[in-house]
Amino acid sequence: MKEFPKHPNLTDRQQVILELARLEGRVLVEPLAEELKVTPQTIRRDLTELCRIRLLHRVHGGAIASDGIENMGYEARKHMSIDSKVSIGQCAAELIPNDSSLFINIGTTTEQVAEHLIEHFGLLVITNNLNVVNILRRVESVQVMTAGGVVRGEDGGIVGESASKFIDQFKLDFAVIGVSAIEEDGAILDFDNREVCVTQAIIRNSRTVILVADEVKFSRKAPVRVCNIADIDYFITDNPPPEKFMKVCKHNDVVVKTTASL
Repeated sequence: MKEFPKHPNLTDRQQVILELARLEGRVLVEPLAEELKVTPQTIRRDLTELCRIRLLHRVHGGAIASDGIENMGYEARKHMSIDSKVSIGQCAAELIPNDSSLFINIGTTTEQVAEHLIEHFGLLVITNNLNVVNILRRVESVQVMTAGGVVRGEDGGIVGESASKFIDQFKLDFAVIGVSAIEEDGAILDFDNREVCVTQAIIRNSRTVILVADEVKFSRKAPVRVCNIADIDYFITDNPPPEKFMKVCKHNDVVVKTTASL
């Protein structure tokens, strides 16, 4: 296991729980209890304490890493809520007709959308995500173009002003975007301002914008504003969002689709 700085106020078990959350993105009560050979009640008390001192955030069935101003690692994000991301990806792909054009930005959920576009034909896909390029580049019926710019080695994301200027050359039918955090008031947030400027270019150069994000994004915090939910046409998620957020969506005519009900 990768070593993280020890927190002076934690028990050894709480330190293990924190490290697992940072590595995997999310920890669940029952698997933790089995792995650490304690009762689920003990794990819940540990999670409550870790959340009280803001090292973790509680989510249904467990907790996720508290990010502060730092995003969790790509591998942790990739395996976090994977079943939800697969179903979200399938639902979003069903909104994309054949013979259309679309942007796909950086994100493990947007990559699942790309996985479900493999059977489409006649698509033009422009992306700043090298993982999306690798998913679609061998599909003969899909033309893939990639933005130029700084490549983040950790996740294959292409960011910065050059990528934004490239995006500004186009006007496409759809945008499929992922983000790091969503506030109940409708604020859409991320961590890297270089990435955010590319996502903003994608939004303004798209006729229809599809936001894909699982429910965990409502438990996370990020410092950089991408846009507001009013700038989105479709929001695809796994479970019903908070009531306050739903009211904002309804007020702005945002179509919300939850895969749990499909």
